[in-house]
Amino acid sequence: MSHNNNRSIPFYLKLIAALVVFAAIFISSLIFGAADISIRDITLALNSNASSNNVLLIREIRLPREIAAIFVGSALAVSGAIMQGMTRNPLADPGLLGLTAGANMALAFTVALFPATNYFGIMIACMIGAMISAGMVFGLGAMRKGGFSPFRIVLAGAAVSAFLYAIADGIGIYFKVSKDVSMWTAGGLIGTTWGQLQIIVPFTSIGMIIALLLARQLTILSLSEETAVGLGQNTIRIKIVLFIIITLLAGAAVALAGNMAFVGLMVPHIVRAIVGTDYRFIIPMSAIVGATFLLAADTVGRTINAPYETPVAAIVAVLGLPFFLFIVRKGGKAFT
Repeated sequence: MSHNNNRSIPFYLKLIAALVVFAAIFISSLIFGAADISIRDITLALNSNASSNNVLLIREIRLPREIAAIFVGSALAVSGAIMQGMTRNPLADPGLLGLTAGANMALAFTVALFPATNYFGIMIACMIGAMISAGMVFGLGAMRKGGFSPFRIVLAGAAVSAFLYAIADGIGIYFKVSKDVSMWTAGGLIGTTWGQLQIIVPFTSIGMIIALLLARQLTILSLSEETAVGLGQNTIRIKIVLFIIITLLAGAAVALAGNMAFVGLMVPHIVRAIVGTDYRFIIPMSAIVGATFLLAADTVGRTINAPYETPVAAIVAVLGLPFFLFIVRKGGKAFT
């Protein structure tokens, strides 16, 4: 798709189209699964006090799970878009740059040493772990001149991820909590509760709102550091705020759904092909497309081998790895 074609269609029409697709996928996610659900069951679950088995299934299992998919998908997509814009790195992704590995390590540490920690405490620990991991990756990238090249950062992310995953595994084995950590990180969206959503949704919502408010500055920053400084931006302050948003969104996503790589890589590239390079458009569209993508992946995971579940992370990885290799082959220019 060319940039001229991108400009020929107003953004609001693209946004409406994305919302229509999102609504269709959301309704489908409530209908399809091991249990047969009808549109009438969904209507009763949302609008009445009925208490049939299907209505209770929707209210207590499927609805919180799909809302979780919406916010996790949005958080990962927006954090990936911010990372790609801030670092001008087409391969940036919370999973590929080690943020999810750091959050995973912090989760293992918390489960092992503070088993009574509530969900809020685990989420904060995951955010701290993501921040430590990102600091390590960017620290390695800054050790030599020109160190922030896309491929060197990805290599640093792979090394840090392997190191932190090894630490998490070591903690799990030593403290005999490997099963608990694995169940948490591999479980995806299974068993999401309304109580968890009450904690996670405000954090991810605040992060995405702040990202929207900084979208113009991010657009300028994505052009070049010199341009941003020349236009009077305080680039250090903006980067610190954006870094905090990334760790907030990535940490919250890992706390809720475990390790989910590639969402933050794929979605921003697809969105840029639709709306162009202005982050005032990229961020809201990334939130919608990321939510739609993870809803679809979760629905496929629940239905492809029903009544058994295929982990949503496996579905995402099957799509994400070829996409990653394609982006590498094209030098990050495939969808721009």
